[in-house]
Amino acid sequence: MQNKTRYPVDVFYENQRPERPFDPLKALEVKSEVELTRRQWGNERMLDRGNNAQQKELMLARLAMQAKKIGADALVAVRYTYYTSIKENGYVMTGLAVKYKPEHDVSEKQKSL
Repeated sequence: MQNKTRYPVDVFYENQRPERPFDPLKALEVKSEVELTRRQWGNERMLDRGNNAQQKELMLARLAMQAKKIGADALVAVRYTYYTSIKENGYVMTGLAVKYKPEHDVSEKQKSL
């Protein structure tokens, strides 16, 4: 389910789903463009593109904080995309902020089945 880093909400990537039922709140997005570093351009070839793991964790933390601020319990369908141009790296991280349905709603439905 979760990755090693703790976030203020549960995080589920595209191929994962929470076990609890939920209601969608809002689609969220974090994006930016960053100028390429000298190391990324070595010998006129495109080297070392994209973001490292630490940068990706920071993006996910920002997305999780957005979700927490609107009262979400989790982020689902989290997706990271990056692109590169001649001078910049760009990234977009998206996810759907959701609120878990109350436990008693789930138990009542199960009892009636």
